[in-house]
Amino acid sequence: MASSTTCVLHILALFFFCLPLANTIDFNYPAVFNFGDSNSDTGGLVAGVGDRLEPPNGQTYFKNPSGRFCDGRLIIDFLMDAMDLPFLNSYLDSVAAPSFRKGANFAAAGSTILPATASSVSPFSFGIQVAQFFRFKNRVSEIQAKTRKYDKYVPAQDFFQKGLYMFDIGQNDLAGGFYSKTLDQILASIPTILSGFEDGVKRLYDLGARNFWVHNTGPLGCLGQNIAKFGTDVSKLDELGCVSSHNQAAKLLNLQLYALCKKLQGQYSDANITHVDIFSIKSNLIANYSRNGFEQPLMACCGYGGPPLNYDSRIACGQTKVLDGNNVTAKACNDSSEYINWDGIHYTETANQFVASQILTGKYSDPPFADKMPFLLKLKF
Repeated sequence: MASSTTCVLHILALFFFCLPLANTIDFNYPAVFNFGDSNSDTGGLVAGVGDRLEPPNGQTYFKNPSGRFCDGRLIIDFLMDAMDLPFLNSYLDSVAAPSFRKGANFAAAGSTILPATASSVSPFSFGIQVAQFFRFKNRVSEIQAKTRKYDKYVPAQDFFQKGLYMFDIGQNDLAGGFYSKTLDQILASIPTILSGFEDGVKRLYDLGARNFWVHNTGPLGCLGQNIAKFGTDVSKLDELGCVSSHNQAAKLLNLQLYALCKKLQGQYSDANITHVDIFSIKSNLIANYSRNGFEQPLMACCGYGGPPLNYDSRIACGQTKVLDGNNVTAKACNDSSEYINWDGIHYTETANQFVASQILTGKYSDPPFADKMPFLLKLKF
């Protein structure tokens, strides 16, 4: 099976990456609406299920836990900054009357494309997030029909069509599958996963969305959580020390996601659909970590257990627990900027900044957009 799958990957890669998407991208967006998991969650899960993040989460930038599973800012924060837009408030976070004038974030950590189950980390699957957007848009219309005194807090009606719709989801569908399925079963489930994604995008298009920005899935086999669980047999690791099966699944999902983006572009000629190759950016970062200014490519900054991974699934970053008869705390390293991985699952702010800077070169996007990047000269990071 492994050899035939590799052959399929090569054939799909040659076919799809030789065929660029049609339209070019323009970054003059009045608002951004984001859908995803912890890679872009700015507080959704914490607010939605009453979850709790402990320090040192948030220590680098916000100085306190911000609802982000990170020591600071996420990729989406840097992208918003580059577009001269404010950080996105979570749709689920109502504290302090957040402003949604420039968009809203529907992402929640642990979310999947497929419907959530009783064992899911997050109940806010992609279909639920899209449904939340429907309610959000309808409520904005209702409010604006009655009064205009809240206009500074909600998007103008034309923002919904002119805005950018961003997606970074699918990683948890694959990662969760490895706990109960074989690799063959996971690979066979990919078309169903992407069918759910296609359905959500079509629903948004029917509601007027026209600008879509799709991140593919990163090398989840390089996350400490997965290496600790599935990489105890070194024969299952690749040359970077990552779990081969997990990255193989991510590659196949990404190729089929790219094919889906092309299909949608053909169906919706009046839409702009940009595919962003996050897998290549993150893989290159890990493979060339020293050249990119990092000292630790795989080991978590905030965790417990020490080298080589500093990850223990029994205790999350910032927690204090009794393990093996000892009272222990999952503490942060002295300098998170030396680490790519924050807590065994998520990236550090410094790594997120690197990924964002690579995205903004335009060369990892299809269609590429280097000629559309006047704001690169005024980056705040």
